[in-house]
Amino acid sequence: MTYPPDHPTAPNPDLALDVADLTVAYHERPVLWDVDVQLPSGKMLAIVGPNGAGKSTFIKAVLGLLTPAAGRVLILGKPYPEQRHLVSYVPQRGSVDWDFPTTSLDVVIMGRYGRLGWFKRPGAEDRNRAIECLEKVGMADFARRQISQLSGGQQQRVFLARSLIQDAEVYFMDEPFAGVDAATERAIIQLMQELRAQGKTVIVVHHDLETLKEYFDWALLLNVRGVALGPVEEVMSLENVQKTYGGRSAYLNKGLRADAQ
Repeated sequence: MTYPPDHPTAPNPDLALDVADLTVAYHERPVLWDVDVQLPSGKMLAIVGPNGAGKSTFIKAVLGLLTPAAGRVLILGKPYPEQRHLVSYVPQRGSVDWDFPTTSLDVVIMGRYGRLGWFKRPGAEDRNRAIECLEKVGMADFARRQISQLSGGQQQRVFLARSLIQDAEVYFMDEPFAGVDAATERAIIQLMQELRAQGKTVIVVHHDLETLKEYFDWALLLNVRGVALGPVEEVMSLENVQKTYGGRSAYLNKGLRADAQ
């Protein structure tokens, strides 16, 4: 796997994410193989690769939702269980039961349970903070609306508000742009950029290579193995994209081939 020449390779507490030799297998078939990632804090990282490359699996393994066959994961220099309160996760919208009878406001307040504990009821301060987060994503008017009555883009905004209320340092988002309208996509990327401006780290599973340079400053090219990691301008070479996608990317044909001529 290639890294920028000046990129640190040793474990470092200043790294937002430090992954070494991460391997995940389903029924003895490797889905991730010896993946290394060392990401400085304050970056917006896109994880890109073809379908089946292990992008979502990578996030779930980092967060302990899947048990790796091998490897080490550190968040800000410590194992994830010790740093759970500093991490926020926005799952794929399709993995959520949107028929569960609850309101937008209640979903956002759930983001406070990690700090409150499950036996302490949220108070007025928590509810006010939840409303502020809904306002931040343009959903304050839907605070009392059942989540099943929301559109796909509105549901995604609610989950982003739940993520915001956690006041995390590292944010993981799995395909946040999938199935949303253009306005919601703009709102999401603006929110990510604001988090980065605050020194937060945002790690996103992303599919649209044509917006990669516009939206993100770092990229991880992944196809079971890590292909390249670093600033977008450095890693999005013709060679790296071919290694990742095997020539199947429309972006490769439309953009990188033109740049290479």
